Amino acid sequence: MDASQDGLRASRSRLRTATLLCAAAALVAAAVPASAVQSQTRAAPIPDPVVVVDCFSEDQVRPETFLLACGDGNNRLVDLDWKTWGHRTATATGTDMANECRPNCAAGRFLSYPVSVTLANPEPWPDRPGVERFTTIRLLFPADAPSPIPQDVTYKLVY
Repeated sequence: MDASQDGLRASRSRLRTATLLCAAAALVAAAVPASAVQSQTRAAPIPDPVVVVDCFSEDQVRPETFLLACGDGNNRLVDLDWKTWGHRTATATGTDMANECRPNCAAGRFLSYPVSVTLANPEPWPDRPGVERFTTIRLLFPADAPSPIPQDVTYKLVY
């Protein structure tokens, strides 16, 4: 072999190496923006739902029942059917079971009242960092309300 053929082979080898390196660099350059675009288009993680805190300081989402009278248990919501549960409000229909307390609460009977329920005003829950809880409950009675409760009443949830 003469020196010119060796030089030609060396040039071709360097050219192949350069081509392969350029192709590899192009693939890497194409892959980096693609992964960056993917990470930008991914949906943000869904935050935990806002909770309602019951009488026992337990967090609940869409509870079927909810005790309103924590001290004596004489008023509770039952058969709650949640229509919405969002990050600002939650709405349901159900039945308010209230003790009429006649002649007294121990001897009284529970009466049922159809009710619409709205939970609202979420705030951070001091007992659980990073969790929000609803702080008000609105009861709207389409017909009669348990005496002496008004037909439309909002309570602050303190638990």
